[in-house]
Amino acid sequence: MTKIDALRRFLLPCFAPSSAATPTKKRLSTSLRDDIPDADLDSSSAAAAQDSDPSSPSAASVISSVEKPRPSKSMVIGTIFGHRRGHVWFCVQHDRLSTRPALLLELSILTHQLVKEMRFGLVRITLECDDSSDLATCPLRSVPVWSLHCNGRKLGFAARRKAGDKVRLMLKTMESTTVGAGALPAGFGFGCGSGKSDSDGPVMYMRANYEHVIGSADSESFHLINPDQCPGQELSVFLLRSRNSV
Repeated sequence: MTKIDALRRFLLPCFAPSSAATPTKKRLSTSLRDDIPDADLDSSSAAAAQDSDPSSPSAASVISSVEKPRPSKSMVIGTIFGHRRGHVWFCVQHDRLSTRPALLLELSILTHQLVKEMRFGLVRITLECDDSSDLATCPLRSVPVWSLHCNGRKLGFAARRKAGDKVRLMLKTMESTTVGAGALPAGFGFGCGSGKSDSDGPVMYMRANYEHVIGSADSESFHLINPDQCPGQELSVFLLRSRNSV
């Protein structure tokens, strides 16, 4: 017996079962039934009317459950960069080819301090502002100054910056990189380090995808998405506006 005959012997019954085991077919009736009592028709029509009535309690509960607000989620490109002895910068882009970031923040924490915090695998940066008269209704991305907390410790402030020529040149250099970390050569002198040599040295960076969550008008967050088959690094940046109770 050849291999083809053997395959036919075992596989053919799976696709063409024997006629003896074929069950009898049952036909479906497409005619309307006239043997339903009138009482059953009245009860079914009443139930249908109750379901269609928006003022009924069941319909109201369904509507209220649908109207509950849900947080908005999207994916953005986030870049943490800075000179080794300079401040940390956090850049958010919706398009990696665009040199105009949607959000650019300069943090008072130093780069080597952030690297030390990241060794433990968990970094939570919280930026808070109060609801003063000028900042009560503006978008969170328009807040100029924030108080900075890293892993529960207050470490100064953060400021919103406008992308200058040096930052745009750096983003243009990294436009082909979506996920990665390393160092760029000297020449991006945008830092505010402790010395002139710090702002002229190489730039350390970490670039990755972030999940952007908009909880409300007073809360946004960015959560690092770890690439597949990489050790877990939890890094989140929170933007919060505290509401002072009267």
